[in-house]
Amino acid sequence: MADLDTLVGDLRAEGDDLDALVAELTSEQWAAPTPAEGWTIAHQIAHLSWTDHVAERTTSAASGDTAAKEEFALTLKKAWENPTGFVDEAAEEGSRDPDLLSAWRNRRHAMTNALVQVPPGTKIDWFGPPMSAASMATARLMETWAHGQDVADALGVTRVPTDRIRGVAHIGVRTRDFAYAVNQQTPPVDQFRIELTAPSGEVWTWGPEDAAQRVSGSALDFCLLVTQRAHRDNLDIRAEGPDAAHWLTIAQAFAGPPGVGRTQSGREQA
Repeated sequence: MADLDTLVGDLRAEGDDLDALVAELTSEQWAAPTPAEGWTIAHQIAHLSWTDHVAERTTSAASGDTAAKEEFALTLKKAWENPTGFVDEAAEEGSRDPDLLSAWRNRRHAMTNALVQVPPGTKIDWFGPPMSAASMATARLMETWAHGQDVADALGVTRVPTDRIRGVAHIGVRTRDFAYAVNQQTPPVDQFRIELTAPSGEVWTWGPEDAAQRVSGSALDFCLLVTQRAHRDNLDIRAEGPDAAHWLTIAQAFAGPPGVGRTQSGREQA
């Protein structure tokens, strides 16, 4: 993967692109439903704003901010008290903030500034296992891109893909075994070979060249698949081998329980 400065630069650019998409929306457009059931565009941005803020707090804690450490510990406690509802509750509360866009801007900039201050080798606490600053930046990039897709779908906008999605694809590949685990299945022992064509035309690869189980196709479509933003049948993704084919039916790059995905028409997503 890329170095931290590159990843943070990609994260900033992804946030700026989404910001440009929502900056001039009317109040009616902010209230427009997105493919995520029950979530409007305001909910999508509120979710990113809340998560970016929590990420900034725990990232600052990793750099020695004791107040931030205590704040994240309290957030973690509240999350465990309501594990199935705290995300929706935060999105609902944030969606009603009249200064939502300004808050998200401030929070995402604070988060990226905090990420580049993390001492090398330091792990950042999170809702799952602790992670490096590079992994946190990549995770935030993935979520910003995925929720940005929900916003674009709600507005009927086709986004121009960039090679920033390499981070999204990387998480999609690295979470293969996690996808099996959350579906209460045993992952294959052997690694898969992944070959994806980037928006720039470059071919990105993971896994051994001689692997029997293989996945290939469009990097953009793979990212849509692992974030469950499009139906498998609508995507240019090919599998060789039964294990690889099955993985594509359960793949997910996001934490938490498996979603129901999108229908073939692409309009429903958990």
